[in-house]
Amino acid sequence: MRRRVLQATVAAVTVAVVLLGVPLAFLGAQLVRQGQIHEITLRAQSLARAVDFRMEQDLPLSNQTLHLYTGGRVKHVEVVTPDGRHLSSGEEVGGRAIEARTTSAQGAEIVVTASWWEVFWLSVRVIGLIVAAALVAFAAGIAMAIWQSDRLSAPLVYLAASAEQLGSGQVRPHLEPSGVEEIDLVAAELARSADRMAGRLAAERQFASDASHQLRTPLTALSMRLEEIMITTDSDEVREEARISLEQVERLVSVVDDLLSSSRRAAGGTTEAVPLVEVLHQQEEEWSAPFLDAGRRLVVESEPGVEVLATPGALAQVLATLIENSLKHGGGTTTVRSRPGTSVRSVVVEVADEGPGVSDDLAPRIFERNVTSGAGTGLGLALARDLASADGGRLELAQRRPAVFALFLAKVPAGLRTDQVLPVGPAVATRRRRGH
Repeated sequence: MRRRVLQATVAAVTVAVVLLGVPLAFLGAQLVRQGQIHEITLRAQSLARAVDFRMEQDLPLSNQTLHLYTGGRVKHVEVVTPDGRHLSSGEEVGGRAIEARTTSAQGAEIVVTASWWEVFWLSVRVIGLIVAAALVAFAAGIAMAIWQSDRLSAPLVYLAASAEQLGSGQVRPHLEPSGVEEIDLVAAELARSADRMAGRLAAERQFASDASHQLRTPLTALSMRLEEIMITTDSDEVREEARISLEQVERLVSVVDDLLSSSRRAAGGTTEAVPLVEVLHQQEEEWSAPFLDAGRRLVVESEPGVEVLATPGALAQVLATLIENSLKHGGGTTTVRSRPGTSVRSVVVEVADEGPGVSDDLAPRIFERNVTSGAGTGLGLALARDLASADGGRLELAQRRPAVFALFLAKVPAGLRTDQVLPVGPAVATRRRRGH
């Protein structure tokens, strides 16, 4: 568009300069030539009156007297008196010349001569001035065309970039008014579409998180109930049915996890900049009461201002699984602590307690499905590790006795804010402000 606006404006300026400049240059040259001829004619008439006056007053008339009427464009004057006397002054003009002839009232013949070439070069200089003025006007037109094209194309470029960022889920556009009504209407509609898309993404993520929590919790409870039935019943038939039902529940849990993972991958990932202290405090509020009921204490230690790249729901689920695991299998005070990792771009969240720890035969397979110490389903830690891996993190058993689980997360760079998944972009001025 910018190129087309420039081409159209340059073409318009060129046509205007040609249609106005060429006739103006021609008329200017003609006016200069006619002005010089008129000046020479006036000089001849003035000399004729002077000659008549001297003849009437019997004053002397000589070549020195005629010398006063030469100069400027007039190079030579010549007077022939009625009695045949010939007087002249100035230089003879060689080549082409412009002459003005007149006869005085007393009958004297007056001839005033000027150089044709001097009048011609004067006309050429006038044409040159007009051409220079046309070039200045042409340059001013091009400058105006560039300014106008930038004023029209810059907002469109920003709109295209904002639409691309919005389509990739990077930023919500926020453009300042450009002053062009049609472009501002498109920008306003793009901003409204971005708000709607952000709302839909937030609703979808919330739904996925709620669905994950609402489905996984009853399924876990059902698994525990079936395991309890298997342990407490004496009937082989009932135990076999409970085992089959437990396998079906575990398969259903796997299907739910796969569906949520597929949805997350289809959406292009859900990681965002998450304030770690908020997630930890949320878990502290949720689990403090169960720990108090069990006669134990939950301590959360976190540095403020630390942000990690993770899915908020998934991160909360992983931490909840580790804390719940510590509540069921650990002892004493459970400490949830965040610390810098070995790399400047990593953060480690440790969940430790003062219990007996993990047995040596269970430790190598603790994150495998269906591996349990006998008091759980064997799915919680496996699911927690999958959720951590899906967000680019890593969950490990850092220490066996007492048990310390370490969750390694990617630290958000200093320039990345918490709303970078779909943040509101900075205000972009699409036109220059005057007077500032």
